[in-house]
Amino acid sequence: MQDPIEFSTARLTLRCWRDADRAPFAAMNADPEVMRYFPALWPPEMSNTAIDIWCAQFAQQGWSNWAVELSGSGEFIGFIGLSVPRRPLPFSPCVEIGWRLARAHWHQGYATEGARAALGIGFERLGLAEIVSFTTLTNRPSRAVMERIGMHNANADFEHPGVPEGHALRPHCLYRMSRPIGQEEAG
Repeated sequence: MQDPIEFSTARLTLRCWRDADRAPFAAMNADPEVMRYFPALWPPEMSNTAIDIWCAQFAQQGWSNWAVELSGSGEFIGFIGLSVPRRPLPFSPCVEIGWRLARAHWHQGYATEGARAALGIGFERLGLAEIVSFTTLTNRPSRAVMERIGMHNANADFEHPGVPEGHALRPHCLYRMSRPIGQEEAG
């Protein structure tokens, strides 16, 4: 058992999940615009299962996908976090950084701000040697965040095994970032 890591940035609080996050997270995952780069909308049960998995990961290892709220208001706006993909991928084992924010909170720099801080946790506190991110080839908004936080296209496109064969969203790109030189491994 690990104490969960929680932290803040200038405008955001990244924290463990609360029951009050379930309804807004389910609503976000039912929004066709938010889920545009996913093969399907998530029903509420799928959103709840994801939260349950992430809560278990916080209890076990101290980190996962953090619920994100605005520091001033406490409003839940989505998630940003680090996770180990559950499906084997061509570059497994790995730790992935990812994010998903409610549409009302796009284009304000929140994903970039929170993801930069999450990278810092991954490299400085967890001592990870590398963090990856991936998305469908057409997801320019997420690819732009990956580039803004300093990740580099690995030029290792792949077919995501969790997306049905023949689906337009199956081709994915991989971005990578290694721990900055001079940062010691956490121990």
